[in-house]
Amino acid sequence: MGTNSRGRVYVERTLALIKPDAFHKAEDIEDVILNSGFTIVQVGGIFKINNRYKAFASLHIISHTSQKREVLLSPEQCSDFYADQYGKPTFPNLTTLMSSGPIRAYTLARENCIAHWKFIMGPSSITRARDTQPGCLRAKYGTSDLQNAVHGSESFIDAEREIKFIFPNTVIEPFPSKEKTEEYLSKHVNPTLLMGLTELCKHKPSDPCIWLADWLIKNNPNQPQICGAVTVEEVGRRQ
Repeated sequence: MGTNSRGRVYVERTLALIKPDAFHKAEDIEDVILNSGFTIVQVGGIFKINNRYKAFASLHIISHTSQKREVLLSPEQCSDFYADQYGKPTFPNLTTLMSSGPIRAYTLARENCIAHWKFIMGPSSITRARDTQPGCLRAKYGTSDLQNAVHGSESFIDAEREIKFIFPNTVIEPFPSKEKTEEYLSKHVNPTLLMGLTELCKHKPSDPCIWLADWLIKNNPNQPQICGAVTVEEVGRRQ
């Protein structure tokens, strides 16, 4: 999970890849990432040592000065990663490109992360990117529809799959839908909270946060209720 300077937690994540054709511009692209409000949660992925592929994941948040890891994918790994595009005419060229040299992989986090990264990348078509978003990454660093510099997850489901592919040890918490979130709050939180806030306004305590916390603990509707308790003396009399 990424956080900003105020400690707000951003749940949504996406996978960002800098492709081999734009790897020489990785530092410039990373500057764009950091200046666009993203937190880099992970950098690295599956990398090659002595012709064997190993898994790497840096779970701490990195900065500009952190060590960078090159990611080298085999053609087989690229085929697995882009399995949803199998059978398309561009599939062989895509897997060849993605395994032709180093890439850099990131797990990014921020509010509306997936949609915002897709906007920063721009359209996958270089012609359309240059016509409609000349400042986007693909317009600036892409050279063709295939060599379009960067990759991003299309949806939350895709992001979860792709992040786990590159960073196998990653744990991604479930992302609730807006409807489920509203239903949960309406059923389990809002009724009690509204009563507590009403009492808070009536009493107007000097420390409202502490007062409300105490009130919520005392009036928690989910705490166990002890009914018909029997004292030790009563037990003794019955015996």
